[in-house]
Amino acid sequence: MNEPWISVEQIAEHLGVTRDSIYRWIDAKGLPAHKIGRLWKFKISEVDDWVRRDGARDADARKPDGN
Repeated sequence: MNEPWISVEQIAEHLGVTRDSIYRWIDAKGLPAHKIGRLWKFKISEVDDWVRRDGARDADARKPDGN
C-alpha cells in the first residue's frame, strides 16, 4: 500500500509542534516537503527519517558532553 500524502496541519500534529515551526523547518532546516500547487505535502516516513538524522535539532542545543 502506498503511503498517503499529509498536510502541514497533520505533520505538525504528528510531531507535536506548531504549523509555524513546520514552515520554518522547511525553509531553514530542510524538512522534507513537496509543494503540490500552493500546498505543502509530506510523507510521514520521510519526516520521521529526517527527525532521526537530527534534522529538527535546535542549533543551540548542547552536545551530550555538556559543551
